[in-house]
Amino acid sequence: MTSVRLIANNPLDQLQVAAAHEVGVLPRQAACLMYGEGRVRAQLGARRWAAPARGVVVTHNGPLSVDQRMWVALFAAPPGTLLGGLTALRLGGLREFDDEGLTLVVPASTYTPSRAQLGLPGDWRVKLRWSTKLGVEDVSPHVAPPRTRPARSVVDAASERISSRRARVLVLAPVQQRMVQPQALWDALSRRGRCRNRKIIAESILDAAGGVDSLPEGDFDQICRRAGLPEPSRQVVLPRRDGRYYLDRKWARLGVCAEVHGIPHSEVRNWDNDLLRQNDIAIEGGGLLVFSSYAIRHLADRVQSQLVNMFRNRGWRG
Repeated sequence: MTSVRLIANNPLDQLQVAAAHEVGVLPRQAACLMYGEGRVRAQLGARRWAAPARGVVVTHNGPLSVDQRMWVALFAAPPGTLLGGLTALRLGGLREFDDEGLTLVVPASTYTPSRAQLGLPGDWRVKLRWSTKLGVEDVSPHVAPPRTRPARSVVDAASERISSRRARVLVLAPVQQRMVQPQALWDALSRRGRCRNRKIIAESILDAAGGVDSLPEGDFDQICRRAGLPEPSRQVVLPRRDGRYYLDRKWARLGVCAEVHGIPHSEVRNWDNDLLRQNDIAIEGGGLLVFSSYAIRHLADRVQSQLVNMFRNRGWRG
C-alpha cells in the first residue's frame, strides 16, 4: 500500500489524510494513489464503496458516523477549510452542548459560486462560514481534524444568529471548563472585527475575567436608586473561619444583603433563572439576594422588583 507520505508533501496534509484514512474516508486522489485507480472505480461501481461528495471516497457502503461526516465535509470543501464554532469546541472537549451539525470556516479567498454549496445531505446540517480573517493565530496546529483554536471557536459560536443568553453561555462555559483563558478570548475578538452579538460577547469575557469586579459600579446602584431604596454599605467585610468574605451591598438596618456574580462555578445554561428563582424564595425568609451580572444588565426590571419585594417584606415603606 502506498505510504501516506507519498500522497502529500506537507506534514499537516499527511496528518489529515492519515487520520481520515483511519475512519475510512479519503480524497479520491489519495484513494487512487493508495489502492490504484482501477480498484477505486471497481469498488465504487460495485457499490462496496461510496462517494458521498465530489472528490471524496468512503471505503464502505454503510451509514456514515459523525467523524466520517466531518472528514467528508472537510474534503468536499475548498482548500484551507477548518471545523469551527461549536463543532470545534465539542471536538476539543466542551461538555453539555447538543450536536448542532457541522460548522465549517472557509477562507474567503477560495470563494466561488460553485463552492458556495457542497451538495451534502441536508440532515448533516453543514454550515459554511466564509472568513476574511483567518490567520495562523486562529488555527490549532498539528491537530486532526483541522479546526480553529478554542478562543476563535468561542467567538465564532457566540456570533451566530442566537439569543444573547445563548451567546453568553457559549463564552462562559469554555472558560468555566478551562478550555480557554479570557485574555485569549479578547485577542480572538479583536482579530475577528465586527460580528453579531459583539457587545454581549465582550460583557461575558469581562464577567469571566473579573467576576464580581467586572460589574460597573453604577449599574446595580442605578437600579436601587430608581426604586427609591436607601443607600447601602459597599464591599462589607464579614469575618469567617476560613478567611474574610465580602458582600457587595448591605443594608444592615433591614438585614438585607445583595451580591452580584460574574461567572458561576456550576452549569451556566440555566444559571440566571436559577438565581432569580432562589431570590423569590429568599424574599420570604433569608436576607440575601444574589444576581448575575447578566441579570443586572439585561433583566433590570425583575431585579428591581425583587429588591423592592425584599425591602417591603423587611418593613421598608419607601
